[in-house]
Amino acid sequence: MAEEGRRGEEEDRGPGAAHRGFVTMENLLEKLKLLNYEEEVLVKHNMKSLTRHYFVSSPYLVSNPGEQFYMFTIIAAWLINVAGRRFTEPQEYDEPNATVSNILAELRAFGVKVDFPPSKLKSGSGEFVCFVLDRLAEEALKNRGFTFRRPNYPAENTEEESMMDDDAELTLSKVEEEMIEADDEEENVMDLEALKLRNEAEPSSKPDDILESTVDAAEWRLEVERVLPQLKVTIRTDNKDWRIHLDQMHQHRDGIKSSLKDTKSYLDKLQEDIGKTLEKVSSREKYINNQLEALIQEYRNAQARLSEAKERYRQASVGVMTRTRVLAEISEELEKVKQEMEDKGSSMSDGAPVVKIKQSLTKLKQEVVQMDVRIGVVEHTLLQAKLKEKSNMTRDMHATNIPDSAAGTFT
Repeated sequence: MAEEGRRGEEEDRGPGAAHRGFVTMENLLEKLKLLNYEEEVLVKHNMKSLTRHYFVSSPYLVSNPGEQFYMFTIIAAWLINVAGRRFTEPQEYDEPNATVSNILAELRAFGVKVDFPPSKLKSGSGEFVCFVLDRLAEEALKNRGFTFRRPNYPAENTEEESMMDDDAELTLSKVEEEMIEADDEEENVMDLEALKLRNEAEPSSKPDDILESTVDAAEWRLEVERVLPQLKVTIRTDNKDWRIHLDQMHQHRDGIKSSLKDTKSYLDKLQEDIGKTLEKVSSREKYINNQLEALIQEYRNAQARLSEAKERYRQASVGVMTRTRVLAEISEELEKVKQEMEDKGSSMSDGAPVVKIKQSLTKLKQEVVQMDVRIGVVEHTLLQAKLKEKSNMTRDMHATNIPDSAAGTFT
């Protein structure tokens, strides 16, 4: 049930929720590098550098899972101190619950809403660990005055290059312009009649002998190879010319037609093969259905019997649960009776009360003897008192019966 609830929660959050921790961890690593955590934390504690997905999940550190939680607490304490609040650096053997509670208390002090239990951070990995460290890193960057700004993209140069890399290459448009300028100059300057008269007036400058070249053939070939690239003429096609577009359209149409013929034959063959395959599949399906009709009916009957058996089992389970509860109550009462019987049996087999009774009887006998002695003393005293009283009464009686003669004598 807990797994289904967790799966439902992830579906509600979206399909990318499972990968959100990876993105948060990558952003966190960049922020830690901006805060120079290598020198301030790793060098101080002699730790290795964090990987891109270190705090995402525990399988990234199988050898020592406790190292992830220790690394998390150390970095969190350092970020809290960098953010401007005093926080004692936790030790390796401190209570995890207390450490996590202190970190979350500091995070709430920065105004961050925490809507998850502290137990989510005890593993030292997961989305919530990345979330806590990321928010603490943001507060640390704010305290140090660092802010992220939008990137400034350079303006794109949309001007087309008017010159080739080789300055010696000429375009067709330049050649045409030069030819037009040369024609204009000939029309404006050259005068054939004046030129003829000038040639007649001036002496001829033609040499009388045949000119012979004194340049070495090898040097001539080298010079030709050197200037040959400069004599190259390139013609650029204008993309705006509609004739070029028309030729391209005709070429593409011819290519499509030629490709369509081959493709159509392949597609027709493929359609035919698929049709035959579908016919075979449908015929096989009908044959299988006819052959398995009895088995299918038997399977349906078995499913119906299974449903009835499940219903009977459910009803029997309810009765069994009720009887189990009653049995538990009876067993509890039986245990109480057994306990009482054991207590009474132990009290009956115990000789201490008998010893106490004997001691009490002995003491009672002693007290009876003492009482008898006292009773005897009292009876003796009473007897003496009675005897004394009797003697006194006798004496008094004798005193009252004195004869008169005796009395007269005395008088």
